[in-house]
Amino acid sequence: VFSDDLHASLYFVNASLQEVVFASTTGTLVPCPAAGIPPVTLRWYLATGEEIYDVPGIRHVHPNGTLQIFPFPPSSFNNLIHDNTYYCTAENPSGKIRSQDVHIKAVLREPYTVRVEDQKAMRGNVAVFKCIIPSSVEAYITVVSWEKDTVSLVS
Repeated sequence: VFSDDLHASLYFVNASLQEVVFASTTGTLVPCPAAGIPPVTLRWYLATGEEIYDVPGIRHVHPNGTLQIFPFPPSSFNNLIHDNTYYCTAENPSGKIRSQDVHIKAVLREPYTVRVEDQKAMRGNVAVFKCIIPSSVEAYITVVSWEKDTVSLVS
């Protein structure tokens, strides 16, 4: 054992990061949750094991290991970049460690309309109305009230 080896280490700073959801209009910065002594080399990979590369104006890995996904218009959405699973590695003379998978998902910021499904019922019977939410935003929308002519309806 060399005396230098006693001062070398690799460790996770934030091992709980599992998902990053961001708006397409803002982009995101995702730090690699690993560090070490002496300084580490940080790299990002797709879950398939393929090392990622910079795509100018779309995706960039900073020298400090932070993965940046830039803002983009809905027409530029790409599953491989904007809705995929990534992981990073940290490497130094102590060895190499791999983070857990981090799912990175862009939510497209575009106009949408919530509507009520048409229903027919005979007078005196019950009619059940359903709120129709576009699937692209369904996971991020919660129905909190119903209104008729801008007056809240109480259940």
